[in-house]
Amino acid sequence: MTFHGLEDVWRRESSHVLGALLRRHGDYGDCEDAAQEALLAAVDQWPREGVPDNPRGWLIRVAWRRLVDRQRARVARERRELTDGRAERGDDPAALPGPGEHAPEDRDDSLRLLLMCCHQSLSRPSQVALTLRAVAGLSVEQIAAAYLVPPRTMTQRLTRARAALRDAGARFAMPTPDVRV
Repeated sequence: MTFHGLEDVWRRESSHVLGALLRRHGDYGDCEDAAQEALLAAVDQWPREGVPDNPRGWLIRVAWRRLVDRQRARVARERRELTDGRAERGDDPAALPGPGEHAPEDRDDSLRLLLMCCHQSLSRPSQVALTLRAVAGLSVEQIAAAYLVPPRTMTQRLTRARAALRDAGARFAMPTPDVRV
């Protein structure tokens, strides 16, 4: 598979992969990082072994495994750092569903993803940039070119937007009717 063929698959599937991860985990930054790691795995593996029959399912499975691995490493690190004997935090990844224990992969979460990217805690430019990245699958370089800013500046804007979503407690769910106004 050529790079451009993989790029087309990623552009088509990235929002679905991110949506599936967000539905199960909820933290945008962690999910986006795991999805990017799955893309890197695809870049490495697909040219050698061919594109799987279900690229979306493959990307979701690999991304989920990376997300769980990162969660387990984080929890293990926190356990090691605990010195005062406090009780463990309740976000143990062992309680997370395994790769086979999730909603169907063909569920389209694009609307939820779009609404999360347009969270009220974000500025309008950050909402648009995050939407172009997460929903449209554009690269940071492409978004930066549209905004006429250097890619580094756009990376910082997207990083701040992810942090703002985390700080605001944004969840990957349909908003309640009182928020939809």
